[in-house]
Amino acid sequence: MFEKAVSLIDAANSEDPNKVTADGKEWPKELLYSHRMAEMIDRFAPDANDAAKLAVRAQHIQRWKSPRDEYPMNRQGYLQWRTNLYKFHAETTGELLKQAGYDDEFIEEVKKAVGKRALKVNPNTQLLEDVVDLVFIEHYMLEFAEKHPEYSEEKWIDIIQKTWKKMSETAHEFALSGNITLPEPLVPLIQKALA
Repeated sequence: MFEKAVSLIDAANSEDPNKVTADGKEWPKELLYSHRMAEMIDRFAPDANDAAKLAVRAQHIQRWKSPRDEYPMNRQGYLQWRTNLYKFHAETTGELLKQAGYDDEFIEEVKKAVGKRALKVNPNTQLLEDVVDLVFIEHYMLEFAEKHPEYSEEKWIDIIQKTWKKMSETAHEFALSGNITLPEPLVPLIQKALA
């Protein structure tokens, strides 16, 4: 069932019309993200249960189907988009897990994590958040910085601190002990934010 679920999630993310290049290979954007998430949970929490591993892999499932620009471009619009996105990801994942043969209880467990419910309380939701943040720091933070040259140092420190706050102590230790590749140009900012 696990293998079937993984292949269904990969197939769904392979439909992403947005392409990115990594390591000299072109990828559907969300398929690459999904693989990076799976790779990170294997490094960070190799003993994680199947529900956590599938939640992590399905975190951005078919994200392109819910574009940010369909909502008002303000804080309220952003929050509304995020809330609906969590529901969309959870429902889409649930359908695929049903196809893979999982029972309702297992599906609910995965949907709870993918829907980002009970952060800091539900271990799988917290684990998913840790992996999201570790992947962001290692693979996407620098790209995000390059897209926003207008951000001040204060704004960057705030972003880094907010990201850090969502992570568990275990994820903090993992990130700071050389287990992830920090974005070189941002290391001084990260050090300042965490000081």
